Amino acid sequence: MRHFDVNTLKIDRSFLIDIATNEADQAIASSIIELARNLKLTVVAEGVETQEQLEQVFSRGCYIIQGYYFSKPLPAKAFEDYINQQSK
Repeated sequence: MRHFDVNTLKIDRSFLIDIATNEADQAIASSIIELARNLKLTVVAEGVETQEQLEQVFSRGCYIIQGYYFSKPLPAKAFEDYINQQSK
């Protein structure tokens, strides 16, 4: 990784599907978060779909989350409307 211009690591959705019950997935997510922290990189949890998944990654120190838990992909205008509604 030292040889690439990397600023963000993503935790793939495949490691989050069973994170609440699968110890290996928990260890992988924790390791990715720790690696990012040690390298001073941003870490993103990708494909979060449930409250449990959100809690698992958040409790390990990953605070940038994307996935259907919040919203399906939206066109720009719909995204803007969504954000405006959330801030009210």
